Amino acid sequence: MADERSEDKLSKMIDAAKLYYELNHTQEEIAQKLGVSRPTISRFLQQAKDEGYVQIKIVDPCGNKDALAVRLESKFGLKKALIASVPQYEDAVVKKYIGEAAANYLYDTVKDGDIIATTWGTTLYQMAIQLKDKPVRDIKVVQLNGGVSHSETNTYAYEIVHLFGKAFHTMPYFIPLPALVDHKVVKQTIETDRHIRNILEMGKLSNIAVVTVGAPTEDSVLIRANYFTEADLEIIRTKGAGDICSRYIDTAGAICSEELDQRTIGISLEELKKKEQSILVAGGAKKVDGIYGALSGGYVNVLITDQFTARYLLEREN
Repeated sequence: MADERSEDKLSKMIDAAKLYYELNHTQEEIAQKLGVSRPTISRFLQQAKDEGYVQIKIVDPCGNKDALAVRLESKFGLKKALIASVPQYEDAVVKKYIGEAAANYLYDTVKDGDIIATTWGTTLYQMAIQLKDKPVRDIKVVQLNGGVSHSETNTYAYEIVHLFGKAFHTMPYFIPLPALVDHKVVKQTIETDRHIRNILEMGKLSNIAVVTVGAPTEDSVLIRANYFTEADLEIIRTKGAGDICSRYIDTAGAICSEELDQRTIGISLEELKKKEQSILVAGGAKKVDGIYGALSGGYVNVLITDQFTARYLLEREN
């Protein structure tokens, strides 16, 4: 008897779903047809979705992402452009969606024996927390540049590298240092340390680099980490389009300040160019200039962004 009642309920649920989704009847009309209450029909429809009897596919009205991607690849000489559809052009939303797209892309492309190097920041943290476990072998994960903060601002450097290592079943290598030091001689001295030198060398040897771009604004993680003097900040505000691996560039991709560059601990942008995959994960209105600079400089060959940023990059003149 219980089985009959269960089958009758399932039959009514499917009938309700067909009447609602295929024949466009109202819930009130369906309730009268099936001899049940309107709230019961509402529960039927929700249960039908929850249990997979109804599957809804949304066709994105924001345009052809593939066409945008092909145009980006052509304009900037990229190996690959991947565009995530975001429902609104707001920083937190953009980071979540492009972080998911980047996590899926890395999951699909990582293979045994890869050396993956990553920088840090809130965008890459969103990517890291969405990385799925992949049982690959002989993987190395290494931090690309220093990320210890001089303030209460979290750079997420440790968390990102740790989560990358966890996803790919390996013990990661960290750079337990700030992104910048006060003098280039300090950097030179630090980099003579055998352990630090070995980690930096592993970053150079990596075949996959995952990076983002920071905007030269007061809410930038790099700026809030308190690395810069007021004179440094003046250079950044005047010339900087954004930073990549903590190195500030202009919209043409040129380094803004050799002096700042010489104080930065981590991979150089020229080394970044040499990667099999140099993956830039970035989007949002504040970062368009920095992304444009990174692409113009040829520092990356894979771009993962959102549809709004993609259009801005395509519309922008050289």
